[in-house]
Amino acid sequence: MKITSLAFKRIQGGYNMGVFRTKTQKKKKSVRQILQGAFLSEYFILYLTIVCFVCVIPFVPKIITRSNLLNVMSNLWPLLVVAVGQTFVLLLGGIDLSQVSIIGVTSVLGTVLMSNSFNEDIFASTPLWGWLIGPEGGPMADSAAAIPVCILAMLLIGTLIGIFNGFFVAQYKMPPFMVTLVTQMFYLNFAIFLTQSRNVMGLPDGFKQLGKGYIGGIIPYAAILALLITMIGYFILDRLVLGKWIYATGANETASLVSGVPTKKVTVFCYAFSGFCAAAGSAIYSARLNMGRPTLGEDLTMDIVGAAVLGGTSLLGGKGKVCLWNLP
Repeated sequence: MKITSLAFKRIQGGYNMGVFRTKTQKKKKSVRQILQGAFLSEYFILYLTIVCFVCVIPFVPKIITRSNLLNVMSNLWPLLVVAVGQTFVLLLGGIDLSQVSIIGVTSVLGTVLMSNSFNEDIFASTPLWGWLIGPEGGPMADSAAAIPVCILAMLLIGTLIGIFNGFFVAQYKMPPFMVTLVTQMFYLNFAIFLTQSRNVMGLPDGFKQLGKGYIGGIIPYAAILALLITMIGYFILDRLVLGKWIYATGANETASLVSGVPTKKVTVFCYAFSGFCAAAGSAIYSARLNMGRPTLGEDLTMDIVGAAVLGGTSLLGGKGKVCLWNLP
């Protein structure tokens, strides 16, 4: 009985201590602690962006008008898509400079296939004239399946270029900066060579809706595509074993390899996904302009990398995630 009584007192004492600790933990935080928590939070960039936006409103009231917000967001949706792909590569400790060239070359190749007319005086000197394009347009001109088939072709081309990059980085341990820089230079010039620096016009009206159309006049098609790819990226990194492999490879590739992680396949996948996202962003950019441009993405390198880094992804790898606010 004494032993039981003693045990009961100990349990009761432990319970009372637990209650005391809980009450202590529920103590209100000071302003200083709240500010420290905000500064150290992984959402600090989000908080800072909101504060800056609110501070600017009194000086530039037009910034919160519906037309301005829609214009800003229409520019950010394709950037979000491309930044998601860049995030996967940065998590490995690499970088993908070729995304801008993928945007350009897929913009040209995708629109060339679906264009319904070409000016002979302008395009007759291009290497595509006569066997792929002509005065009557490309091979998918006026086809009901032109838009989905050409977008799938763009995504496939972007993914293949990404696989090419990933293979050389993973198999031959070549520096990602050098591999993707060479790829960037080659495909940027290749896109210019294909059309002789000409923009591809005469695209189907339905394709334009991808960049400027709305569902019910409220939700942009581009937003749906961007959020879909963002959710896919989030699901891969947060819910799948593949995501854990990506973080592990970026944090310590040697230890990951010893632990049984297929680091080469993980690397190839990340670069392939980066190319896929670049091609998806290219489709949105091209649809917004309603044309294919060989130089479409050449000035976006800092925007893409900056969007991923400001979103919390480390350039050293192993740290970061995909968020809906992953934009500068």
